[in-house]
Amino acid sequence: MSLLSSALARIRPSPTIAISTLAAELKAAGRDVIALSAGEPDFDTPGHIKAAARAAIDAGHTKYTAPDGTPELKAAVAAKFRRDNGLDYAPEQISIATGGKQILYNALMATLDPGDEVIIPAPYWVSYPDMVLLAGGRPVIVETRPQTGFRLTPEQLEAAITPRTRWLIFNSPSNPTGAGYSRAQLKALTDVLVRHEHVWVMSDDMYEHLVFDDFQFSTPAEVEPALYERTLTCNGVSKAYAMTGWRIGYAGGPEELIAAMRKIQSQSTSNPCTISQWAALEALNGPQDFIAANNEIFRRRRDLVVEMLNAAEGITCPVPDGAFYVYPSIAPLIGRLSPEGRRIDSDEAFATALLKEKGVAVVFGAAFGLSPAFRVSYATSDENLREACARIQEFCASLTRGP
Repeated sequence: MSLLSSALARIRPSPTIAISTLAAELKAAGRDVIALSAGEPDFDTPGHIKAAARAAIDAGHTKYTAPDGTPELKAAVAAKFRRDNGLDYAPEQISIATGGKQILYNALMATLDPGDEVIIPAPYWVSYPDMVLLAGGRPVIVETRPQTGFRLTPEQLEAAITPRTRWLIFNSPSNPTGAGYSRAQLKALTDVLVRHEHVWVMSDDMYEHLVFDDFQFSTPAEVEPALYERTLTCNGVSKAYAMTGWRIGYAGGPEELIAAMRKIQSQSTSNPCTISQWAALEALNGPQDFIAANNEIFRRRRDLVVEMLNAAEGITCPVPDGAFYVYPSIAPLIGRLSPEGRRIDSDEAFATALLKEKGVAVVFGAAFGLSPAFRVSYATSDENLREACARIQEFCASLTRGP
């Protein structure tokens, strides 16, 4: 009899981590590898946030806190929701967790029974379906299209809802496409949800502040107040504040749900790292001007990558509204042969051949539920991006149709 549970068989390791691991192994073996697979900013955590962490250590803030966060950080999160989103949450409606991923995991574990359905638009962040499966639910994948800017349409949402639907997981701007929903586009979706009172909304707003040009961010409970009592508004400090390793996520939602999430967290990780909580407090309450400066760098990198990838044979790369990813299609390249004889019969084969033959690590589209495509993270230097895109151009040009 196997020691491992049947639940483990329902999930897979993170494909993004797998690609990053392979790239690191090749680099350690002496290969010249440019990794465009990691979903984290290359900027350092701002100095005032690091200083707050050091001050917390010196002040002795090194003991257990409440399982789901300190009163001070909950107050800062509540202030952030009021300031940025026009949403009012009391402290008992706020949850602080070890990263945004734990927020989502706790909510799903607290609410899903076997057979409950969760609507997930594709392309999706790789962990959404696996967390649903681990919690005993059934992911209902709804494929979006480039023609709609990789956005879920109201008609698709309506068609996907059944009596077993428990959640819609909503992510804007999106990982992996960078697609954002305008207020009008979001209102069209919330109009559908208002009619289906058994469906809750899990809004993953992690890339809220990483937006470009004239895009204006909105979140579902802000756009449609009627959904306030069945929306979990999720966020964190990882991306906008360059704090991926600090592991602080947070959410606001109905008190009953937050209490259930607290119960799960109390029997799993307990409180998030105390020092990280004090750093996150400074992130939310302190200066915010660096975000706009960082966004200007990301926007410049986005434009560089989009231009160079659209110049590559067989690639079509849409312009994203936010985050720091592009999601180009490679449909015309499927079926071709690489110079070393690898058949490009899928986007995974494309990414593997690109890494092994050109030393560029990207994540294949199948990992995000929509093929044939790949994801590039442009959270790295202009120099790396320019060289990597030049290698991608060379690789695409070298592919032959073969027998």
